[in-house]
Amino acid sequence: MGEIEGSYRVLPTPGTRLGAQFNAGISTLEPGQSLGTAGGRGQDKGLQIRVQALDDTQDVYEMESKADGQAILNEVFQKFNIIESDYFGLEFQNTQMNWTWLEPMKLVVKQVRRPRNTLLRLSVKFFPPDPGQLQEEYTRYLFALQIKRDLAEGKLACTENTAALLVSHLVQSEIGDFDEMADREFLKVNKLLPNQERVQEKIMELHRRHLGQTPAESDFQVLEIARKLEMYGVRFHPAADREGTKINLTVAHLGLQVFQGNTKINTFNWSKIRKLSFKRKRFLVKLHPEVHGPHQDTLEFLMASRDQCKVFWKNCVEHHTFFRLLDQPKPKAKAILFSRGSSFRYSGRTQKQLVEYVRDSGARRTPYQRRNSKMRMSNRSLATDVPKQSLSFNDSLKVPGSPSSATVSFHSLHAVSAPPRVEPPPQQQQPARPPSPQKEEPITATPPPQHAFQGTRVDSPQLSPLPVGSPLCLSPSFQMSTLSLPGHAPSPLQSPILSEVGSSRLEEEEEGRRKRYPTDKAYFIAKEILTTERTYVKDLEVITVWFRSAVIKENAMPEGLMNLLFSNIDPVYEFHRGFLKEIDQRLALWEGRSNAHVKGDYQRIGDVMLRNMCAMKEFTSYLQKHDEVLTELEKATKRVKKLETVYKEFELQKVCYLPLNTFLLKPIQRLMHYKLILERLCKHYSPEHRDRDDCKEALKEVAEMAAQLQSSLIRLENFQKLTELQRDLIGIENLTAPGREFIREGCLYKLTKKGLQQRMFFLFSDMLLYTSKGVTATNQFKVHGQLPLHGMIVEESENEWSVPHCFTIYSAQRTIVVAASSKVEMGKWMEDLNMAIDMAKKSQEKSDLFLDSGLCDRSNRSSDEVSLEQESEDDTHSSRSSLDKQTHHRANTTMHVCWHRNTSVSMSDHSLAVENQLSGYLLRKFKNSNGWQKLWVVFTNFCLFFYKTHQDDFPLASLPLLGYTVGTPGESDSIHKEYVFKLQFKSHVYYFRAESEYTFERWMEVIRSAASATGRMSLLVPRDHPEMNGN
Repeated sequence: MGEIEGSYRVLPTPGTRLGAQFNAGISTLEPGQSLGTAGGRGQDKGLQIRVQALDDTQDVYEMESKADGQAILNEVFQKFNIIESDYFGLEFQNTQMNWTWLEPMKLVVKQVRRPRNTLLRLSVKFFPPDPGQLQEEYTRYLFALQIKRDLAEGKLACTENTAALLVSHLVQSEIGDFDEMADREFLKVNKLLPNQERVQEKIMELHRRHLGQTPAESDFQVLEIARKLEMYGVRFHPAADREGTKINLTVAHLGLQVFQGNTKINTFNWSKIRKLSFKRKRFLVKLHPEVHGPHQDTLEFLMASRDQCKVFWKNCVEHHTFFRLLDQPKPKAKAILFSRGSSFRYSGRTQKQLVEYVRDSGARRTPYQRRNSKMRMSNRSLATDVPKQSLSFNDSLKVPGSPSSATVSFHSLHAVSAPPRVEPPPQQQQPARPPSPQKEEPITATPPPQHAFQGTRVDSPQLSPLPVGSPLCLSPSFQMSTLSLPGHAPSPLQSPILSEVGSSRLEEEEEGRRKRYPTDKAYFIAKEILTTERTYVKDLEVITVWFRSAVIKENAMPEGLMNLLFSNIDPVYEFHRGFLKEIDQRLALWEGRSNAHVKGDYQRIGDVMLRNMCAMKEFTSYLQKHDEVLTELEKATKRVKKLETVYKEFELQKVCYLPLNTFLLKPIQRLMHYKLILERLCKHYSPEHRDRDDCKEALKEVAEMAAQLQSSLIRLENFQKLTELQRDLIGIENLTAPGREFIREGCLYKLTKKGLQQRMFFLFSDMLLYTSKGVTATNQFKVHGQLPLHGMIVEESENEWSVPHCFTIYSAQRTIVVAASSKVEMGKWMEDLNMAIDMAKKSQEKSDLFLDSGLCDRSNRSSDEVSLEQESEDDTHSSRSSLDKQTHHRANTTMHVCWHRNTSVSMSDHSLAVENQLSGYLLRKFKNSNGWQKLWVVFTNFCLFFYKTHQDDFPLASLPLLGYTVGTPGESDSIHKEYVFKLQFKSHVYYFRAESEYTFERWMEVIRSAASATGRMSLLVPRDHPEMNGN
């Protein structure tokens, strides 16, 4: 009969908000599982369903084995006496660990595989646009608890000021009027925000203003503030559009919404939608013809699986029915023989029906008075806030990491190894309906929600967002040991979700290949020329093919600049395409893929290199113009708005895995690579080797060209770095001023009235900038201070301040005290600062020509930094702007890596990384995996980029190497293969296997140049912080 797909026709009527939980999947029986085995060993024993309320207390319900979802919903709603029950639902994590709504009309055993071991969670399912539509004060209280949960889990993304305001109202509703000691104790025990420590003072300041505000008023204020947020009630469903761009779909009261990161980029109102359907992994939205015209009326989105597609479709059906229809739709009659489409329909009351029901059943409503908790922290006990119930909602502001409520014991967010036990709650009042007897038995604690506030980090080779921590740690997003998908603004540094391939057959093929191919070191040196040339040609194509296509399509580049750019790079690209083909043919002969190798005429590379190095001389004039090309391109992007837009859009593409102007430096950098490789080849050959003379002549030719362009390369690399920083920094203009040189960037801790605060410092030849990372969609850094080097003094002051690795910077404007993460880092900063100060003394230019008076005034403030209000305003502007602010901020740029890894990088480090670029196939293995996966790996810009093959146009993922250690596996690693090296950062371990001793040593050499392990761990981090424990 084929696969039955779902469809749903939208009826035009009025409406209102939300969707399913993040990454929702569909929960069905496992393959091979029957209904008889779904509920446990015997169906006659009944079901024990564990439900977690919105205040995190848990209860166990005894149900019949054939109970459907509506039966357990009725039990929960009756126990908590929820009148406006249709706004709520029960959700659970299915076998794929996706949160899924429990369907009322299906048997529980058909949805939940192991009901006894599954925790159901009471949650708000439908978010109305106006909390005034909620008629029950008790319902508004439950909604406030949902907002509290979303804030704690990082799902309700907002500015720090807004988050602090929301929490201040929650604190008011919980403990009443402001009392400093009570506030501090409450916030210490209850974690209401992922970054709560950073904004605690702001929360207390705002709480002081709520004097006399009742708990009910506080709840209403929470809902009033939350409903205006873009992320209010949003539950993401990951998808991709037709171009493959990663997006998130969500459904709300007004229709479908499309997000990129946390930014809403499109909304399709119910009135514009004609039909919603899905076919396999494709989710289809058919619009009315007048919306996009008769030929563009269907939008298509690709989701991870058919089940996820169906889950989202069901959520859309329910939301449309609840908010738009006046009455419940009548169930569709089942076909006798054949059926087409899904018979799923929303089974509850619509919002209109619910409002009428509550209004007309006033006699049945229970009086409810919302009041403050009588308890303070450790002295907490149960009180009866819920009408006619024994259950207490007084601990409403606790989160899973806070002290336990009366019904379940959770001792710590991280102590999930000890399963909590359900205990019977003390009966303070006779409930309206006696609860089912609760048995004391162990339950499996679900992993604590670890969502980031305005950003995520990764802690394992699987994607799992984690909370932002204190500024004193080595960075909340510090776990950058994992991989990031290029072109994605989300979050710093994601993990290598690359599918593993069969291990045994792959290893046998590699072993056979090693036996067939030459073992001479000269062959592998020559092969390095081939592998790096492949990457180089692909890099040139980013400009000559991809960027050209983008600017031509939009007609964005002035004709003069078009001619200047492509007339210089096209000849170079065409030459290297031919050169690559020639090297590939020679290596094929050398490897023995033809009979010519028997004569031995082709086991050399010197003649090919000499011929092509001589031919490259005619391109020197083109390479000398790259300085002009880079400068003119930068000027044009500032002058021509359309070009600037295309430029930024292009840098968001996967193919542009590095900043765009970096690719313009590749031709000159490539000369340096040829020089280094030929030097290694000449050093390897004996004086009488027949290939040595050609290699020495080729080396002489390329060394001459490299010497001519060396000064130009240094100037271009500095200009490229300054332009990259100009885009990444907010609050500094004209960073590319003539004569300014970049020296070092890195993370230091600045001593303020609030203690040590993490700051990003940038040292130039004439000034020192310090910045902080803004909580914005673009992840840019905001400048807080600018100190001229003229007259600056740097002194070590560890003993004076009793802070490890501390030194003081005295400048004309102000004095600041900073601390490095290690003795080595402190030494690097002090050495470079003193060198730069000496250079500034000798320079004739006056550094105050570059000073921004606004920044100087800001530096002279007696307060710590820019006010929170100002920062929040900036964040608001950046989040509201469209592509203008969605610039190319990748998580693997050195600036962001230094911030998260708590280290620094100098310009000399950048130059060394350029020299050590490397490409080739490697076998990769994770710590806990069995097989090896063959990947094309490119090392550049302190990162490893992973491709499936060398022919791919863009990388699958990237791994920043700063902070990693590289070495050989030990006995405990149980790796019994040769040429294997081990990459490790804290608990993150990767193994890579090279094809020969030479390639093994080369990979070890280049990775060591980027991965420095000395002095990365800081004594400034609290010992009990999870970063220190390797969690």
